Amino acid sequence: MNLILMGLPGAGKGTQAEKINEKYQIPHISTGDMFRLAIKEGTELGKQAKAYMDQGDLVPDEVTIGIVKERLSKDDCKNGFLLDGFPRTIAQAEALQSLLSDMKESIDCVLHVDVPEEKLVERLTGRRICPTCGATYHVIYNPPKEEGICDKDGSALIQREDDQPETVKTRLRVNIKQAQPLLDFYQEKGYLVTVDGDQSIDKVFEDIQSKLEK
Repeated sequence: MNLILMGLPGAGKGTQAEKINEKYQIPHISTGDMFRLAIKEGTELGKQAKAYMDQGDLVPDEVTIGIVKERLSKDDCKNGFLLDGFPRTIAQAEALQSLLSDMKESIDCVLHVDVPEEKLVERLTGRRICPTCGATYHVIYNPPKEEGICDKDGSALIQREDDQPETVKTRLRVNIKQAQPLLDFYQEKGYLVTVDGDQSIDKVFEDIQSKLEK
């Protein structure tokens, strides 16, 4: 089963990816992990990607696609894969289709975990972090025993700059603008399956399973 996982920051993609990996025994391949592996293995494309990243530049599509090809050719992808964070653009989506076609493969399903924007803002702005030990809390979903205080070492919890409401809203707007053309692209191809992400973790996964098994 060859899957692509899509969803905005805070939609719970990482959690669902772990569950899919466990249930279907297919590797969860995130863009970051893919780059790190290519760099660690010292492949030619890994070296090229590192050079761009070290300069703070975006890795060009042809290098990224090459790294995707290397990763999908590995033994653990024999029964399928779950791509997360790639493709990000129509050009990358078309290149991926062409690459899979060369490998005599195709995408089976593009899973979109959909959560209303106001819920995502609530999820992302509610995060609190201990500056001493790095423990993460959430004011609604995972509060500390004592409000504003780390359970582990008693430090005062902080809200990161990234989690401030205005920053979160801006980040979501950028992500929505980037994701929409890709969602439309896969909808037209008939691959897109949308799951309501505004439910319990287990209920979201139940819905994913029933869609995949159809």
